Amino acid sequence: MKAAILRAARTPLTIETVELDGPRPEEVRIRIAASGLCHSDYHVISGDLGSAFPIVLGHEASGIVEAVGSDVRGLARGDRVVTCTSIYCGHCDDCQAGHNHLCTDKPLRQQPEPSSPIRQNGEVIHQFCNLGAFAEEMVVHNSAVSKLPEGMPLDIASMLGCAVLTGIGSVTEGAQVRPGSRVVVVGCGGVGLNVVQGARLAGAAQIIAIDLNPAKLELARTFGATDTVEAGEGLVERVLELTGGGADYAFEVIGLASAQRQAFLMLRRRGTLVLVGLPKMGSELSIPALAMITRETRVIGSLMGSIPFQRVIPTYAQLYLDGRLTLDPLISQRIALEDINRGYEQLIAGETARSVIMFDH
Repeated sequence: MKAAILRAARTPLTIETVELDGPRPEEVRIRIAASGLCHSDYHVISGDLGSAFPIVLGHEASGIVEAVGSDVRGLARGDRVVTCTSIYCGHCDDCQAGHNHLCTDKPLRQQPEPSSPIRQNGEVIHQFCNLGAFAEEMVVHNSAVSKLPEGMPLDIASMLGCAVLTGIGSVTEGAQVRPGSRVVVVGCGGVGLNVVQGARLAGAAQIIAIDLNPAKLELARTFGATDTVEAGEGLVERVLELTGGGADYAFEVIGLASAQRQAFLMLRRRGTLVLVGLPKMGSELSIPALAMITRETRVIGSLMGSIPFQRVIPTYAQLYLDGRLTLDPLISQRIALEDINRGYEQLIAGETARSVIMFDH
């Protein structure tokens, strides 16, 4: 099968032929239909996140089940599915507490060390987040898979396991935004637009979208933004004026320390800063400690929507089918696997919300 392989940080991905074994008893083999380009993968390409090489990146995918292992229940050949990085064991403390996205004992291949089903002439090719979705097929643990309702388009569905889950979940589950709240969203990429949408679904009275790109700000209005502000000098002051003293919730969806600090300064008393964007390794948050105490502000993190993905992905898909969830405008373009490097150039330049690789089987 063909796969896009990253052999070292800060180098282009190369399209190569690899072998795929499995599925083993607890695994599922999936023929990939669509795979989204997410900024999290780019952190590995840029060297901001450490990784073993060579590696097949990609984690936001949809496809059709080709085969299931002997111990897999609830999935069968022909099922339409999406994948998620929140692979889980089901028995650790976090899983038992209903937070399997924070699983501390993820089921991995052991040979005797964590390995991968992808090989090339005997060489191990690693999987990003135990998935590796920039390929024609993948073999993953069954706990990384969620079944889709009938009629859900696979290109749209590919975004459910990351951009949609992370964005909406961070609002409804992570921050638990209350109706009537004032919400600020810093960064309007694929995840940020779904934070905007999540705030709309939660009944926020005011949703302020912030980005450097005017086109993304216009798109944010489609997803429910009531106000938009182009990032630049005097940003905090402009938001404080728009909100009449500050936001109840500020979501930082970029992963930049400077943007995190600005978002904190946009809060009113008892406001909450929600960190959603993935920062570089070693990045530190710098905010006024005295203000946290005297203004009773909070800072929380939200990983993968702070929610078990199997519980909400079928719900999100049904909301889309019922016309209550906006997803089509998220896809800026559909590309071939061979166009992946150009796709990431466009993502980093801020030209796209989501590029989706379409696999023609």
